[in-house]
Amino acid sequence: MQTSFKVAVLGPIPYDHITTPSGRIIEKYGCVTHPAIALARLLEGKGEVYPVTHIRQQDVAPVQEVFAPYPNIKLDAVHSALDQGDVIELKFVDQNNRLEKQTAFMPPIRPQDLEAVLDADVFVCVPISDYEVPLETLRYIKENGKADALTIFDAHGPTTTVSTTGDRLRRFWIERDLWLPYIDILKMNIEEAGCCWFKKQYEPNELKNEYVELSEQEMDDFGQHVVGQGVKAMYITLDSRGAMLYAKGEKGFEKTFIKSVKVDEVIDTTGCGDSFAGGLGFGLLGNPLAYRRAAQYANALGALRTQGTTFEVFKSLLETNELIQLHYVDEAEIIE
Repeated sequence: MQTSFKVAVLGPIPYDHITTPSGRIIEKYGCVTHPAIALARLLEGKGEVYPVTHIRQQDVAPVQEVFAPYPNIKLDAVHSALDQGDVIELKFVDQNNRLEKQTAFMPPIRPQDLEAVLDADVFVCVPISDYEVPLETLRYIKENGKADALTIFDAHGPTTTVSTTGDRLRRFWIERDLWLPYIDILKMNIEEAGCCWFKKQYEPNELKNEYVELSEQEMDDFGQHVVGQGVKAMYITLDSRGAMLYAKGEKGFEKTFIKSVKVDEVIDTTGCGDSFAGGLGFGLLGNPLAYRRAAQYANALGALRTQGTTFEVFKSLLETNELIQLHYVDEAEIIE
């Protein structure tokens, strides 16, 4: 197995103002910070993590302070010359649903922003809006990155748009099939899946809700379509239940349910999806077909993210492996 790895994490580092379901106010830098720090802990002595983003100049020093405790996080691709970054207010209605207002916007990550990371082993893309990691950039990675590099892409981005009133709204990912050839691993939650798989035409009364949760058959059809378009594997997270994995196996198209890592109390769910994506990236290092192992690390990081409001929730590889072994027992698959 390769002894040293390089992981790039693409997306925003928004300044988040969060109101939790209990009414608690939290202000912190989000999105990319979660998988970057989680990966840095897991890769201690094993590799480096490169956030790739745009931030405001006023955020440079605070962001450097956030990453300072993690010497294997390198900031060569954190760009501030354009002096633009995301600022978002999040008000949680319950554990899984929130109202969002965005008042500042990062520029899209462009091919020229990737100079420091084109030799990465894995690209973890965690956009939270449709403009942040554009198709042009994914195509550039595929054509100019390492031949065996993996691109993991979170569908949160292309299923979310920002209106002229700053409201962050769901959207259908209508141009989906143009993107799939440039994605190796596609990840989304159950709500986003309902924005990615849709009818050719609707009746007006069918379009009253922000999304429609897909049935099991619809998820299977969606998974077959995505894998048929060349994506190696797709994960749909099912809230606290776990995740569905769709991939091409030895016997053709296969689907697998991977149960979640259970926690006694949920303190803060902000960044759980981003952390899940980071776990996928780690679990696939050294073995790009280790889809179940990747899901176990993803579920573990998602669970750890809920356990507090700081980045101290993320643990070392040894501690994370112990958590995986505790929950998956004989089915546990870990990286030593």
